[in-house]
Amino acid sequence: MHFKDRHEAGIKLAEELKKYKNNKDAIVLAIPRGGVEVGYEIAKILNINLDIVVTKKIGLPDDDEFAIGSVGPDKKVMLNEETIRVYNIHEDYIKEKTREIGKEIERRYKAYKGKYQLQNLKNKIVILTDDGIATGFTIRVAINYIKSQKPKKLILAVPVAPSDFANEIKKDVEFVCLHSTNLFFSISQFYESFPQLEDEEVKNYLKLLKIDKLT
Repeated sequence: MHFKDRHEAGIKLAEELKKYKNNKDAIVLAIPRGGVEVGYEIAKILNINLDIVVTKKIGLPDDDEFAIGSVGPDKKVMLNEETIRVYNIHEDYIKEKTREIGKEIERRYKAYKGKYQLQNLKNKIVILTDDGIATGFTIRVAINYIKSQKPKKLILAVPVAPSDFANEIKKDVEFVCLHSTNLFFSISQFYESFPQLEDEEVKNYLKLLKIDKLT
């Protein structure tokens, strides 16, 4: 399965989530940056609120794309102990990266929303989304954070994910996925258009939806 772009993926996901349309307790939490385009379409079609949940992976010292862990919006850390042992990653590196990433998470909240403030999700129906899942680290740390907030329900809704992740995550959350496969190399392989989003674009989507909902 291929998507034209993230907007099409979001529209197709909204179709699977229509039972939450106009539900005042429901909220879409999108992982920036790419996930915000997907989340925007879901929230717009379902007529529910859109917000962000900022998480960031910790990469290897010489390969930032290879995740050895991730940091959540509350700056709590999740590590892959097995990978850290195999690659013999020093504890000082992890501490330094965690501090650095914590600052970047704070910066992003301020850039997108004006301040670093985490939302109250107690008794909410939370639809967590991104433009796809690769290793699953950023999603898992987001799930941990959301669960700590005691929502009424948590749905993870994504366009694409590797099959092994899909099978595993179903034990923890309600999972909506349009396409899962073992032939998974990168999220971009499932999109015809997959541009990098800038901070300003994320901010605009959050603003746009507020305007849409007022009109």
